[in-house]
Amino acid sequence: MHHRRPPSLGLVAALTAALLTPVASTPSPAAAAPAGTRNVIANLFEWNWNSVASECQNFLGPRGYGYVQVSPPQEHVRGQQWWVAYQPVSYRIESRKGTRAQFQSMVNTCHNAGVKVIVDAVINHMSGQDAGGTGWAGSSYGHYNYPGIYQTQDFHHCGRNGNDDIANYNDRYEVQNCELVNLSDLATGSEYVRGRIAGYLNDLLSLGVDGFRLDASKHMPAADIAAIRGKLSRSAYIVQEVIYGAGEPIQPGEYTGNGDVHEFRYGKDLGRVFRRERLAYLKNFGEAWGHLPGGNAAVFVDNHDTQRDGGDVLTYKDNGIYALANAFMLAWPYGSPTVMSSYDFSNRDQGPPSDGSGRTSNTTCFSGWRCEHRWQVIANMVAFRNAVAGTSVVNWYDNGNNHIAFGRGNRGYLTINDEDSAVTGRRYQTQLPPGRYCDVIHGDHTGGSCTGPVITVDSAGWFSADVPAHDAVAIHAGAKIG
Repeated sequence: MHHRRPPSLGLVAALTAALLTPVASTPSPAAAAPAGTRNVIANLFEWNWNSVASECQNFLGPRGYGYVQVSPPQEHVRGQQWWVAYQPVSYRIESRKGTRAQFQSMVNTCHNAGVKVIVDAVINHMSGQDAGGTGWAGSSYGHYNYPGIYQTQDFHHCGRNGNDDIANYNDRYEVQNCELVNLSDLATGSEYVRGRIAGYLNDLLSLGVDGFRLDASKHMPAADIAAIRGKLSRSAYIVQEVIYGAGEPIQPGEYTGNGDVHEFRYGKDLGRVFRRERLAYLKNFGEAWGHLPGGNAAVFVDNHDTQRDGGDVLTYKDNGIYALANAFMLAWPYGSPTVMSSYDFSNRDQGPPSDGSGRTSNTTCFSGWRCEHRWQVIANMVAFRNAVAGTSVVNWYDNGNNHIAFGRGNRGYLTINDEDSAVTGRRYQTQLPPGRYCDVIHGDHTGGSCTGPVITVDSAGWFSADVPAHDAVAIHAGAKIG
């Protein structure tokens, strides 16, 4: 196995400065949405509704993001940890992220900016508090008692392991009928429960929501999700959280009939390759690696769970190499990509920046909030993806190690040099029309000009470039100069 030494601190500092340049928000909220397919999702994890609305208007829409994924909006248990949002106590749209009216205003503002809204919907379970209590918006609850909504008969009581918790992921019954870390597990096979869940989702659809990330989908039979989906008042984008486990009886592929499925292997494999293997291996990245069919795969470098789990997954804490991995994801045609946008955390449970009452603070990018979706490389590669939509990979090159390059039809070209030394004076063959193009890794294409290096493609489709160690160059048809 090929193991690379980590780059020197000097290289890391230089790379971080070059690749992590934040992009200022576009001041013109009236900027027209870019033409073409816009399928990149920005996961604004734990942002409050007023901040999401502002970001849709000032950045996501103008920069070409197609969707924003927002954290669970329903009333939840009290506490400062991030995971309280995943312990609902009612289906009221009232949480530490804002009120129903603020949520509605956010959806309208995002739509006006050309950005669709995906809600992280917690429908597998309710709270995990044995003693019960009072929720964020004042609703009283018990572990199996949610007045006016659910009582004990509406939950699974699997009778396993002394506490009803899941212990054996090789047992399908247990995974789908016992409790995930004490969270009261809804009996999603029940017609009453399905109707209540559908009522919540339909309420969100009435507010204009465009789709749902169905949390903990692995813990519900695919047929139960299909039955709930059948009760929706209109069509909606569905993406299901089904974490792959080797050899387990429940597999992500079971759920593709309901919609897209998160491909958790993607981020782990991509992180492992960037950390300690060879980028040359990525030549057939996707289905050939055993991943889901590309048309059903929702992919990400990291998400709010995996960035807390350690291992090979890359996160904002990896700085420049994280930016490069996102650049690859956005340039590569497999799956539908989500860009993570985080807040700083130093321990696994840490919640978002909040005020004294526990309300989530307004987002100030690069001050407590990492805003990876604004990093220059990542934001500019969203426009790259929009520009190359519908094209296939052409002109793949690799050096057998950590220097790769490829085109996307006649619309774009990316080269990544993750070696420990620069590649100088190399010529790259593209199918792009001749002309001058902005290198969107290092500059912004604005008003027909470029704030960074300009790459000249000749009449035969070739260009020359120097690519520093652990760096990249990207050009596309939407960033042509003049």
